[in-house]
Amino acid sequence: MMLYPPVADLVEKVGSRYQLVNLVAKRAREISAEAEENQIPLDEKPVSTAIKEVYTGDLTINNK
Repeated sequence: MMLYPPVADLVEKVGSRYQLVNLVAKRAREISAEAEENQIPLDEKPVSTAIKEVYTGDLTINNK
């Protein structure tokens, strides 16, 4: 089974697996909290959204 996006590509964008996990987890918590506060239903899981943001370059270590 191939994961999309590949973890290796995400690690290249962030620097290490440790930083990737921390960045994605922090952003996922923010997404979840914002959705709950504004009572907005989410179409996909917050972790998936955060991973896509890292992959597209919208979320980096510098703008965490």
